[in-house]
Amino acid sequence: MRKIVLATRGSPLALAQAHRVLNTCSHYFPKYSYEIRIIKTTGDKLQTASLSHADCPTGSPPKGLFTKELEEALLDGSADMAIHSLKDLPTELPEGLTLGGVLRRADVRDLLIYRSTSLAETLQAQCKDWTPGTRSYRGFRKNLKITELPKGAVVATSSTRRQQQILHLRSDIQIIPIRGNVGTRIQKLRMNPEIDATILAAAGLERLEFHLFSDGHFTAPPKYANVPLEGILGSRLSSQEMLTCVGQGAIGIEIRQDDELMSQICREISHPSTALCVAAEREFLRALGGGCQSPVAAHAQVRGHTLQMDVVSFRVQPPKSARVSGKLSEAKQIGQQAAKLVS
Repeated sequence: MRKIVLATRGSPLALAQAHRVLNTCSHYFPKYSYEIRIIKTTGDKLQTASLSHADCPTGSPPKGLFTKELEEALLDGSADMAIHSLKDLPTELPEGLTLGGVLRRADVRDLLIYRSTSLAETLQAQCKDWTPGTRSYRGFRKNLKITELPKGAVVATSSTRRQQQILHLRSDIQIIPIRGNVGTRIQKLRMNPEIDATILAAAGLERLEFHLFSDGHFTAPPKYANVPLEGILGSRLSSQEMLTCVGQGAIGIEIRQDDELMSQICREISHPSTALCVAAEREFLRALGGGCQSPVAAHAQVRGHTLQMDVVSFRVQPPKSARVSGKLSEAKQIGQQAAKLVS
């Protein structure tokens, strides 16, 4: 039986995505066996570095931070597929490699995460060393919007795209960096009175089996029972508040160009509409010459027989936005046109 090796990072989200690809492959191609190989990337070794300097896989410096070692495994034949969060995959791939396919996209929106009023009151009451003049815990009502945060509120995010959009809406908001997985970030928000809110991708929480209810509260699967969710609220941000990152919510499968079997498998499991949308978005980013920390955003959608994409760029001032539509067969042309409009 032919064994197919899937290379992935070892984070909980990366593993969840790799298992989703494995399960999809084994459903459509049960005659093969599958193995997940965990590879530590340079980005995984730089967990203490600031995202603005070290978490930019599609730009410089450095390039391929979360992808290089996975791609090396493809090139040396020790892996057959490399599984990525598509937003982390460079638009320019090493010679001999290609984006073979993408799974159906999850919710592309970002979530504003914050403390409830009751949690803030509880934490403040428990704070024995608080002195007047120092910052108190602050909490907020459900369905909070960025525009409803109090003056001078502190939002923790290391994404340049998110930073620029927040400041465009509210120039008085303070931005500070934050690192770590979902549990770590929620714990930092919960216990640090210097942080009022943070932002997480809905797709990542969904794949980790967190569930956001309409009243704003979360539940987590049993394996995340240690994540303190009581009193933590979330609200989905509209595209008017926060346009998404290129490729956000999509899982990308990178393969060798000359591997016909992997190409066949990817063609079968790839989601056609998602593939069209991310092709337009990635071409937009490629045409601008930007990376993951470039202050641009794009979201393409299939609407009937039309592909429509909204984009924004903060690389110029004042920022420029555009909406471009075209035929489904014109994904790359749409991306190129959008790039010209906001350059």
